Amino acid sequence: MKEAIIYIRNKAIKGIYKGIIKQIFFKINPEKVHDNTLKLGRILGSNSLIRIITRIFLSYSNSSLEQEIFGIKFKNPVGLSAGFDKDGYLTDIIPEIGFGFEEIGSITGEKCDGNPKPRLWRLKKSKALVVYYGLKSEGCETIAKRLKEKLKCKQVSKQFKIPVGISIAKTNSKETVKTQAGIEDYAKVYKEFSEIGDYTTLNLSCPNAYGGQPFHNTNNLDRLLGKIKKIPSEKPIFLKIAPDLSENQLDGIIRLAEKYKLSGFVCTNLTKDRKNLKIKDEILPEKGGISGKPIELLSNKNISYIYKKTKGRFVIIGVGGVFSAEDAYKKIRLGASLVQLITGMIFEGPQTTSEINFGLVKLLKKDGFTNISQVVGVDNR
Repeated sequence: MKEAIIYIRNKAIKGIYKGIIKQIFFKINPEKVHDNTLKLGRILGSNSLIRIITRIFLSYSNSSLEQEIFGIKFKNPVGLSAGFDKDGYLTDIIPEIGFGFEEIGSITGEKCDGNPKPRLWRLKKSKALVVYYGLKSEGCETIAKRLKEKLKCKQVSKQFKIPVGISIAKTNSKETVKTQAGIEDYAKVYKEFSEIGDYTTLNLSCPNAYGGQPFHNTNNLDRLLGKIKKIPSEKPIFLKIAPDLSENQLDGIIRLAEKYKLSGFVCTNLTKDRKNLKIKDEILPEKGGISGKPIELLSNKNISYIYKKTKGRFVIIGVGGVFSAEDAYKKIRLGASLVQLITGMIFEGPQTTSEINFGLVKLLKKDGFTNISQVVGVDNR
């Protein structure tokens, strides 16, 4: 009975979103919609009654989706990717929408207004976004101070209601272009957040900042990780990588992840490749990285390669093109323990997380599994 109600609820919300709300939203500047969504999320999260109502309408849970990874308990494997809640304002409402975890950021050492507008576009035919924010951030000191005060008020040491990852990157400015300056910027953020959140992601792959992606270079990455590992913190460390790397580049990054005993990878960030065959829109902005369906196969390829190459020794978070339970299940079968999304929710609606988790339970039962952890990497073992 409960399952039937959840199914009908999700279908109804999806119908309202795609039939009415999305039609309105997609006629408005996407960054304006994003900004207003953040404001609404803060309001919803600030009221306990509204949080309960939101949970009733959007959440779904099932014990077969629960996992413990590095001692961190995940109620389900579907998380909100970094790039949506850049400054960590939505940590009260995201759990009620049904996400199993959230990654905030990317947070930079210094305050950054990001790249000039416009810097966000929709590719409707491709089910994608073009993102050129350029690491817009309030800066690590401001965000850390606010979150520390929030956690202290709640009498919680590190944990939020759901696991929270801290995505960090170097400030998008000319001052951080030189390698050592970039390393110091990463280190500043890492130190500020050494006791906030459940894990840290080093974002090596923002395609929209000064200096490009210098830390995909193994010599530079070696220096960065050497600096980071000297800063005391017990949190797991992940590397977020680009989808366009060659196998040789991946091999070099994997070797350093093994050398410094890192925990895993986030696969993957945005693609810069305008020749991607999954891009169906005729006109593309010249700048920015592309999210959504065009990077799904690239993400899956990287997940599969890293899982097979390392025989599952690293935890992989799969992101890119997750719009449905089948999309998430594919990534998990290839080797991802967790998945993340943003674009899928924008195109499909706020019930998407619930739909994915609901669908994952059905897929587990169909294939004879009792827990999502049993599925991780089955196609590559």
